[in-house]
Amino acid sequence: MQFNDKKIAGLVIAGLKGGTGKTVISLGISAAWRNLDINVAPFKKGPDYIDAGWLAQAAGRPCYNLDTFLCTPSQVRQSFIRNFSSADIALVEGNRGLYDGIDTDGHTSTAEIAKLLNLPVLLVLDCTKSTRTMAALLMGCIHFDPHVQIMGVILNQVAGKRHEGKVRDNIERFCNIPVFGSVPKLGADDFPERHMGLIPSAEHALAEQSIESAAKVANSCIDLDALYKACMRFSIEQSFCKTEADDDITATDNCPSSVVAKKKISSGTDCLINDDRPTIGIIRDSAFQFYYPDNLEILEERGAILKLISPLTQTHIPEVDAIYMGGGFPETHAAQLADNISFRSELKELAQKGLPIYAECGGLIFLGRSLTLNGTVYPMADILPLSFGLSKRPVGHGYTEVKVVNKNPFFDLGETIRGHEFRYSHIIDIDYQETEMAFSMTRGKGIIAKHDGFFKDNVFGTYTHILASCTPAWSDGIIRKALEYKMQKKKRLNHRSIS
Repeated sequence: MQFNDKKIAGLVIAGLKGGTGKTVISLGISAAWRNLDINVAPFKKGPDYIDAGWLAQAAGRPCYNLDTFLCTPSQVRQSFIRNFSSADIALVEGNRGLYDGIDTDGHTSTAEIAKLLNLPVLLVLDCTKSTRTMAALLMGCIHFDPHVQIMGVILNQVAGKRHEGKVRDNIERFCNIPVFGSVPKLGADDFPERHMGLIPSAEHALAEQSIESAAKVANSCIDLDALYKACMRFSIEQSFCKTEADDDITATDNCPSSVVAKKKISSGTDCLINDDRPTIGIIRDSAFQFYYPDNLEILEERGAILKLISPLTQTHIPEVDAIYMGGGFPETHAAQLADNISFRSELKELAQKGLPIYAECGGLIFLGRSLTLNGTVYPMADILPLSFGLSKRPVGHGYTEVKVVNKNPFFDLGETIRGHEFRYSHIIDIDYQETEMAFSMTRGKGIIAKHDGFFKDNVFGTYTHILASCTPAWSDGIIRKALEYKMQKKKRLNHRSIS
């Protein structure tokens, strides 16, 4: 890929389906290259927090998500270019199978991202109980879309040298594609899985050791030097080509979304300094860890001061002008959250005083009355009148599209917002009026009856996660409400001082 005079070298690591081992291989390559002083810019295709968290740890820098459902093509490109930032090479981990998308045209697929960014694909082949058929599958992928440049393969789950030799011979004979490595079957101890992917790195006590193990596998099983040189050759040979998507780029599309957001609120909030800057509390610890880097960075770029808060370790809430609660796995910390009575009580008191609170998924659970696990009821903050349980299978999982149908604290009426839901929790009990649900779901499940975005006063809870770099309205709403609350506090203080 080339942008202006700058060439961007990189690769997309994909599989034939989910569960082929591309995440562990992506982690291993990222960490091994990092150990060789190669600066790797990691990206994750699609809406995903867990894999992205591991990739960030392996590469030693934030991992950004690239998604053609949540974002326009130009927004995806801008995010990729902006977040490559002085790296030597970009590594994009795909999701599911290479060509899997939301329709028969392959929209939202890993292949679509590879073509959009003009990056070559390294295909991970799960060779379990298969030899010659792997060449047939690979040949199908090569010819299925000739615009997807498959640069080579990694053989995974290989059962010994004899097995490896048979697969290699067939791929070299029939596909003329290089095999950059062969990885044997690995144990699950280093990377335990939960729900829809790897366990979050923040919850894994031996995360660094796991990353080191993956790097050792990459060093011993993959020709990292040949792979790196192949990526560099590809970047030299290719140039950034104009596509149909570029025809839709407007002056706004050419700006990073954070800059667009600043322009939208030029009534004074785009030049915040010193005491004018609102402080936004970020509820972040091992219970609440699902945050896209874009979301936090855009709040800071808009002038907000971010203050980390943990309901697991803090008994009181510091002075803030708004709170953003991300998702996570509060169920693994339910007892500890319930035991922190002072924090829960203080949060409820602040909410009653008008503190703006925006919560997604796991944060929504914490705002509710209770969470029931295996017959035990754990009290939560009791701010929104709904109670939760946990299911064994996903209740909501996939892309969402919502329309704002009711006046609410954070979004304008009539807006259409794209996001995703990612949860096992379900509603046990809820007390609401339809006018208290901001969103009508045109895609996805939501909280109840195809509605989402439950709000009361300045408190807003939703199952829909958004990517802020593609949804400037989100940061608009939070900054606006934080500034309003800050001004109200000033007025109260001034009134007291005059009295």
